[in-house]
Amino acid sequence: MTTVHLGMPLVRAPRGVGMLREQEPFPAAARRALADPQLRANIRRATGTIRDKRQRMVDEVPDWEQLRDAGSALKAATMARLPELLVQLEEQVTARGGTVHWARDAHEANRIVTSLVQATGADEVVKVKSMATVEIGLNQALEAAGIAAWETDLAELIVQLGRDRPSHILVPAIHRNRAEIREIFRREMPGLGTEVPADLSDVPAELAALSRRHLRAKFLSARVAVSGANFAVAETGTLAVVESEGNGRMCLTLPQTLITVMGIEKLVPTWRDLEVFLQLLPRSSTGERMNPYTSTWTGVTPGDGPQELHLVLLDNGRSATLADEVGRSALHCIRCSACLNVCPVYERTGGHAYGSVYPGPIGAVLSPQLTGVQDNASLPYASSLCGACFDACPVKIDIPRLLVELRAQHVEARAEEHPVPSAEAVAMAAAAWTMARSKRWVRAQRASRIGRLLARRSGRLPALPFPLARWTSSRELPVPPEETFRDWWARERG
Repeated sequence: MTTVHLGMPLVRAPRGVGMLREQEPFPAAARRALADPQLRANIRRATGTIRDKRQRMVDEVPDWEQLRDAGSALKAATMARLPELLVQLEEQVTARGGTVHWARDAHEANRIVTSLVQATGADEVVKVKSMATVEIGLNQALEAAGIAAWETDLAELIVQLGRDRPSHILVPAIHRNRAEIREIFRREMPGLGTEVPADLSDVPAELAALSRRHLRAKFLSARVAVSGANFAVAETGTLAVVESEGNGRMCLTLPQTLITVMGIEKLVPTWRDLEVFLQLLPRSSTGERMNPYTSTWTGVTPGDGPQELHLVLLDNGRSATLADEVGRSALHCIRCSACLNVCPVYERTGGHAYGSVYPGPIGAVLSPQLTGVQDNASLPYASSLCGACFDACPVKIDIPRLLVELRAQHVEARAEEHPVPSAEAVAMAAAAWTMARSKRWVRAQRASRIGRLLARRSGRLPALPFPLARWTSSRELPVPPEETFRDWWARERG
């Protein structure tokens, strides 16, 4: 049994491993994505389809808002009791024949999984629901140890064969269209021993059939599987995966050894609690009433399924996030991707611009918290703060509030590192000084009328000189009104 000390000491996701940090600032990466019309068209079409389907399924549920409230309350209560629930989970998994491993960060998790695979003598593994393993860079660690890792989810397989990076939580290959997928299959599969028809088209049924033939050989030969988990039930030690293709069921039942890597926040206290999330997740993610496959497993059953079960509980910055009274609600995320599909920023830039396996609005708050905001400094600004993500979130995570909080943390950290204030900081300080007194604000409003003279010919204000030009070069300044509200009020109401 392991002693749990969540939040003490604070552990951040280490640098140099996994996929959690932006490789370049978001504005630079986003600018490149915006220049790719095919990418934008692919993402707009896909997110629009998912968004419409989700809304139809949500509208069917008369008590949807009550379900969201229940999910939010359950998550908050679970986070408040997380240390004791994790111990309960370990006790139950161990009592049913499984082994629990605790990994403080990505390096520890990779070492644990690699050594477990090596102990079986296997040189390949099949994988399912592996977002946590992308977070820690497990495939690269296994490859360095001479172990091949095969992704079995169709979208993950496309990303792997294309030597690409995932760009969406639910649909990692959302940035690819059918023609691109066909070319990836035609180029890569022959080298892996899978025969590709010469007349392969980009019809989804043909592409799916080819991937099925390719994966079937892997399912039947692999002795070890590595999975993630959507949920873990503390009261019974049960793990759960929901999916749409059946590949998860194959991974979770055929191999002799099953290794599950799971973030410590995926816990629910009881089976009854699971009922709420199994209603919220499918409608929010794929726009379905329920997932086609829901697999649960509890320990080891002699003669049936994997005979060796390992659960790796991953921290990698989650304790530090849990210790943040405001930021901990980011751990409530159930990875449905509803916030991505309604985000105007994500729809135009795609997921690669975020640099993390967790893109979109939730990624913009989760990634900086796992790594420390300095290592993902531009992500909290990758939002218009329109609030659509909050409205769509099935567990009511107030993402706009978290973004503003992270921006404040970044500004404070920058001020400590750079004693000389930036032009933006000076402008904001001047605005705060002006607004702090009513008389100053009135005088500033009256002085702004000079702008009407500048806008007299063009009907809009010209760009301001440097350094304020950095702001006005991409924004139009509104023309000051002829009369302020205060003046109107004084004239009309005395």
